Amino acid sequence: MEIDLRGVAGPDGWPASGCRCASCNRLRAAGVRYAPTHVVVDGVPLDQCARREVPGGWDVTGPRGGRVLVASGPGARPEPVDGAVYDAALLDLVGCPDHLGRLRHTGAVTPATDVRAVHVDHRISSPDELERRLKYWLRPQDGPYRLLLLGGARSGKSAEAELRLAAHPRVTYVATGSTAADDPEWNARIEAHRKRRPSWWRTEETTDLARVLGAAEGAVLVDGIGTWLAAVIDEAGAWDAPDAVQPRLDELVEAWRGASAHVVAVSDEVGLSLVPATSSGRAFRDLLGRLNQRLAAESEEAALVVAGRVLELG
Repeated sequence: MEIDLRGVAGPDGWPASGCRCASCNRLRAAGVRYAPTHVVVDGVPLDQCARREVPGGWDVTGPRGGRVLVASGPGARPEPVDGAVYDAALLDLVGCPDHLGRLRHTGAVTPATDVRAVHVDHRISSPDELERRLKYWLRPQDGPYRLLLLGGARSGKSAEAELRLAAHPRVTYVATGSTAADDPEWNARIEAHRKRRPSWWRTEETTDLARVLGAAEGAVLVDGIGTWLAAVIDEAGAWDAPDAVQPRLDELVEAWRGASAHVVAVSDEVGLSLVPATSSGRAFRDLLGRLNQRLAAESEEAALVVAGRVLELG
């Protein structure tokens, strides 16, 4: 099957006429324009191929018998026909990368499926950013592989972690922070994270990260190391002597080094914050800072997230 994309943008093109957003302005300044999505399958325009309407798009049969699942427009999530395995999938990856993960999870899209991004537009900042994301989405990586994502409060580090694994077929989300009856603001944060991640991800709420990493397959997202450390100190009643939990840190580093899954962990970059006013706060900062260094040293990749932008760390 030959898929010829003669345009990949949304209905208004990219940049959109008259739009002053930063994304459109970047392309306009560079003299670049992407035409609205136009697909040719085996030499025949998509709208002239045999096709069946499905929720969110079409199930298309090409002239040579190949089968294509096609998103109808920006934001569309085409539903596969029961039992279908597609030769190609043309999807709105800018808006719905998690839909690709779901299609892989159900078996409608396999490693042999030709996956392409269509309906691309100014919902993403630039073609370079699209290329960066497609690297994770089109070729989801098996383990062993470890990535440590660092950032300050509200930096976007959790969203970046979820984005990187959005198209992976099997994800275990490890929540290290639990709800608290006396802290509605913290509970609201946890609920926001729950709503944001795909419903088909498996969630495990635990502080036993060594066990999870030792048994995990597929992909694992740990969010996050800072709340895990605080919980471990709580469990040990060690806030007056946080160094007492050092064996738990050693255990985590050993499990991280030996993990066979694709692991992404989020942690706080404590070096950018104010010096804590209490001795226990300073001890926590020092423990987490050293733990971050140890995990980064055992990681194939580490990155810093600032204001939603990602800086890869060598």
